[in-house]
Amino acid sequence: MRTLTLGAGCFWCLDAVYQRTTGVTEVISGYTGGHTDNPGYREVCSGTTGHAEALQVTFDAEIVPEEIILGLFFTGHDPTSLNRQGYDVGTQYRSAMFYRNEEEKACFAAAVESAQTLFDSPIVTTLEPLGTFYPAEAVHQDFYTANPDNGYCRVIIDPKLRRARTEFADWLS
Repeated sequence: MRTLTLGAGCFWCLDAVYQRTTGVTEVISGYTGGHTDNPGYREVCSGTTGHAEALQVTFDAEIVPEEIILGLFFTGHDPTSLNRQGYDVGTQYRSAMFYRNEEEKACFAAAVESAQTLFDSPIVTTLEPLGTFYPAEAVHQDFYTANPDNGYCRVIIDPKLRRARTEFADWLS
């Protein structure tokens, strides 16, 4: 099993994608990359903690290759938008890849370089060392499944999920 920690704006969006990805065994929404211990959602949303909304995605690399997990990351948000994803604005919504070691950092750097060919604007995804990851409150875990009729889910997440299903049809249910 492999676990990657990724920030792509609001964690609800990629959570919805990864929850439906073959070979993914666990998705945890949370916060990392900041300076506040045990932050809560309201603190992180204030933009004062330095944390990003992020996901820890655990997957079986023998079932789903890491390239697919990273491809879904770049498909599930706009990595060319600095500290913003749609209406969500602030450093807590930054595009970031949090690495555990130099090998993972190099893998992330290669993924950014490869993905750049898909975008006209420069990718602004940061590569940051992974510090403490704080799981988000229970209401934020698998939010889309629990709230499919929520306005945010219908307007923001549904189109991202459709795009991921189109581009990665073999991997998403």
